[in-house]
Amino acid sequence: MTKQLQLTAQIQLHQLGQRLDQALAECFPDYSRSRIKTWIEQDLVRVNGQIVNKPREKVYGDEQILIEVELEEENRFVAQDIALNIVYEDDDILVINKPKAFVVHPGAGNPDGTVLNALLYHCPQIAEVPRAGIVHRLDKDTTGLMVVAKTIPAQTRLVYALQKRRITREYEAVAYGIMTKGGTVDQPMARHAAKRTQMAVHPMGKPAVTHYRVMERFRNYTRLRLRLETGRTHQIRVHMAYIAHPLLGDPVYGGRPRPPKGADEAFLQVLRHFQRQALHAVMLRLEHPISGKEMEWHAPVPDDFVELVNALKHDYEQHKDELDY
Repeated sequence: MTKQLQLTAQIQLHQLGQRLDQALAECFPDYSRSRIKTWIEQDLVRVNGQIVNKPREKVYGDEQILIEVELEEENRFVAQDIALNIVYEDDDILVINKPKAFVVHPGAGNPDGTVLNALLYHCPQIAEVPRAGIVHRLDKDTTGLMVVAKTIPAQTRLVYALQKRRITREYEAVAYGIMTKGGTVDQPMARHAAKRTQMAVHPMGKPAVTHYRVMERFRNYTRLRLRLETGRTHQIRVHMAYIAHPLLGDPVYGGRPRPPKGADEAFLQVLRHFQRQALHAVMLRLEHPISGKEMEWHAPVPDDFVELVNALKHDYEQHKDELDY
């Protein structure tokens, strides 16, 4: 049994000069580059309405893409009995508090054991909704609040609300360095030119805006509250690294532990054992996609984050008389 699949996208300006198969693999991350290459060679890809069958063809930005294929029906994702920390649920949406080390969507290296697999078990009918209702993601080791659509109308409206910046998402984080005031990072982002699993600030990328304010300062580190205006992949992590304040523990964007001078062994142990980016989605506010009612949820920072902040406070108290701020 087959099903008809229609995929549409617009090539972004930052993809200027990329091969067509490479650009489409970015546009449609749920499908492998080899599969996309096959579709191109089979005359299934239209660029600005014209069939293009050469994977090496260059793109220039703004092209309209249409792919129409027939796929064999397959159970790509299996339902798995994995516990979810459900903060709120009704007939249309689900809000979860995601723990660390929990991947949201299956992909390379994580074929199952994800939030999506858990959703399929908890709510079998969500299989009828694209991506099992997932409308935004958190990185594997970022904790906190996520909203999921249980129906197609709810998903359509949540995606629209995200695009129109009508969903408020706030985070807590610990960044490297002593920050004296809050601010905004307004820098476009795109996939890293050489490291394809990473993102980077790029003048031809998609708009990305992150607001931040200082909550607490320690020796060498600052606790922040951040609000996303846009929702690019790795946005907070990339933006904070861009202004030379990478998140503590971030293994990708330069947040390796940098203990201050004279730190005691207990503090060093906490830093060594905090092996993820210090980032937690603490607040989510939106209009319910069906009822229109404004709703807001909060998720306290997890235990490892609490332990980290307590250790930072203790280190600060021990050395505050030596500081000049």
